[in-house]
Amino acid sequence: MTISQLLLPEFEQEMAATRKLLACVPDEKLAFQPHEKSMTLARLAGHVAELPHWAAVALQTESLEILPGQKSFIAGSKTELMATFDKNAAEAHAAIAGATDEHFEVEWSLIMGGRKVMTLPRYKVVRTVALNHLIHHRAQLGVFLRLNHVAIPGMYGPSADDKSLASQPV
Repeated sequence: MTISQLLLPEFEQEMAATRKLLACVPDEKLAFQPHEKSMTLARLAGHVAELPHWAAVALQTESLEILPGQKSFIAGSKTELMATFDKNAAEAHAAIAGATDEHFEVEWSLIMGGRKVMTLPRYKVVRTVALNHLIHHRAQLGVFLRLNHVAIPGMYGPSADDKSLASQPV
């Protein structure tokens, strides 16, 4: 099997779980910020929605330079959030599906303020940034939603809010 064939089922599973959680983000709570050092709900949800894009960027470019003052995506509404996520997930899926094993092995760099801060094989960028980093922030988003009394869907099985699934015998 190729790297792409191994990676795509996991990518699809994580995108489906992420989409379920993003769909729970209420428009009226986008300004919520649990702590002064925390992102707002709009910024965190936006970050989760933009992270799949890193897979496409890593597989389609040799590097990414983040310029001083460059703005991150901040969701203005659930509609905008979902459209951004769906677009990014689809582009990432296509990039992963079209990549050869040799392409995954090519080194890719992240540059900030003219300085390389990370150089990794493209596979590791997809794995660590587009998947692991996304999963980390998705969990954080779940906490933000829970603090706002929003029911959380299960990611790898039923959640405490999935009463119909939780009550079924194993």
